[in-house]
Amino acid sequence: MAKQKRLRHLEKQAGKAKKKGKRLLILLAILLVLWILTLIFAPSEQPSVASTSTYVQDLELPLYQGGDLVVSHPGYTLLYDEEHEQPRWVAYHLSREELYGSYDRGDDFRVDPSILSGSATLDDYRGSGYDRGHLIPAADLSWSEEAMSGSFYLSNMSPQVGDFNRGIWSKLEATVRNFADTEGAVYVVTGPVLTDGPYKTIGKNKVSIPNAYYKVVLDYQQPEYKAIGFVLPNEGSKKDLEKFALSIDEVEELTGIDFFHRLKDAEEAKLEESVDATLWDFSQFSASAKDREAFQAGNLPAKAHEKPTGIYAFAKGTLSTILYVVKHETVNIIELFIPKTTLKEVVPFLY
Repeated sequence: MAKQKRLRHLEKQAGKAKKKGKRLLILLAILLVLWILTLIFAPSEQPSVASTSTYVQDLELPLYQGGDLVVSHPGYTLLYDEEHEQPRWVAYHLSREELYGSYDRGDDFRVDPSILSGSATLDDYRGSGYDRGHLIPAADLSWSEEAMSGSFYLSNMSPQVGDFNRGIWSKLEATVRNFADTEGAVYVVTGPVLTDGPYKTIGKNKVSIPNAYYKVVLDYQQPEYKAIGFVLPNEGSKKDLEKFALSIDEVEELTGIDFFHRLKDAEEAKLEESVDATLWDFSQFSASAKDREAFQAGNLPAKAHEKPTGIYAFAKGTLSTILYVVKHETVNIIELFIPKTTLKEVVPFLY
């Protein structure tokens, strides 16, 4: 009797494995198609000697693990945290040319289809009393209609107190744009601090309400390399932004994120160990329609790096998500035959 029961259990497990295996094969086929598309539509990475700024490929991306859910959209990349239903970080390169774009915000807030496990929704925020706070600001993506629209994915949002989002956080965003304008270009990583929970939540998806937000900025343009970080509590404030300035090392210690790890070790250590706020212009960037027209009429040189848009951006972003799902499906199949506790001991990198 026990033998028959065990056989039925094994047959049931085999049936489940077969179904999951078929789904895995379909995902692998999609993965192959997306990989081919990224090869065909990959943007040029050749620098333009006439450009006012240069772009070091992926320098803005923090260190992340192979199983992390990393998604690329035109103009920015994010690491999505399913536990908190918001990004752990959003990273991008911002140049002076991009500040003078002509596309206006459309406020088309929506679910991000690239997050196959499901991003936060409009209902999560509705009636919560919290703003859908952008992490990469819409104003930083005015150089492209597609990029501007993509800033309104809810995967780029985090619940922010209204006085914070429309006050000191908005001020910091405008100041970072001024950094890009005065320095030529900057690398930016921003997001919620998700290491000091537990957190209150909003909506059916239980979107965590962070206590604070960070932003780190790297100026990797000649003649002077420098970096600065900020951590602001999720509340209104009238304090000067300089009061919140920190070294990158201090922000890393608070967030557990390794920023700008692609720099050489000695260079990274020097740039991240201390901060001098006097090296930065804390004015807030502002450009009128006439300013933008005048700037665009100046026969601007081509950008140093063609940022991913269109088919390439979609394929690259979806590729990362499919990889994430493939990993989880593979683990689920293995767990049908090997206990989870045993698997964690033998191959901990799968978790």
